Amino acid sequence: MPNPKESRIALIFQGFTRAIGDFRVALFPHRRIAGRKSGKAFSACASVLFLLVTQPATVAHAQADAASQIDQAIAAHMQQQLAAEAKRQAWQGMRHSLDTSLLSSAERLPACSRALRVTVGSDDPAALSRQRLELSCADTPGWSVTALVQANVFLPVVHAARVIERGQTIAAEQLQLQEVNIGKASRGFYNSLDEVVGQGAKRRVRAGQLIAPNLLSAPLLIRRGQQVTIIASQDGISASATGEALANGRAGEVIRVRNLGSQKVIEAQVVEEGVVTSTFR
Repeated sequence: MPNPKESRIALIFQGFTRAIGDFRVALFPHRRIAGRKSGKAFSACASVLFLLVTQPATVAHAQADAASQIDQAIAAHMQQQLAAEAKRQAWQGMRHSLDTSLLSSAERLPACSRALRVTVGSDDPAALSRQRLELSCADTPGWSVTALVQANVFLPVVHAARVIERGQTIAAEQLQLQEVNIGKASRGFYNSLDEVVGQGAKRRVRAGQLIAPNLLSAPLLIRRGQQVTIIASQDGISASATGEALANGRAGEVIRVRNLGSQKVIEAQVVEEGVVTSTFR
């Protein structure tokens, strides 16, 4: 005796097979077999297939639109902030990337019919600081997303192309530009070779090392034991003499100098390379 459960399964399978057959005939009319097929079966099958194929795609498309709008709004806001900072700092050759995380889900949000509103919720609005952004759609109540955004800014900055010895006045051929993430250059940096050329090295700098402000000082214009010109003036009268520097000196510093004519030691201010000035006393 046939099993009732197996008979029901067989009938369901046969119905599904007929529906698939009708669907194939509709798609491939040149293979049509004589005889009428069930239009209802074809319609039901086609409707099911249409819903299965198109509905998820439509939902995904809406989600992609909302996500795309969020990405575009964040990118536009951060681009504006970074461009303003680059102009203020006179940065050259800047590029950037963004690390973004959403604190609330955007999966169920519909696409907004207008540009999203972006509000900064950070305590520190600096472009290189981590930003908390609130994004909302004016047309849809409750449409709101919170994003945390960190900008990674890359600039070509000055590095030592070779070893620079302590006290050495730095020349252009000793330098090179290499790109770095300036957010990690905590001691500072220089974006132009001209900012470094002519300065002195406070300590020995190894080849490939980033040149930070704490490594530099004003260049030595006078070195101990060097012969210098002493310019003295008083009441509109000036005179010059030859002397010997008894200490190193940078622009504006006062050092001790021996007048080689009189052998008298005086204090004189460094004016330029090899030149000091003093007044009659």
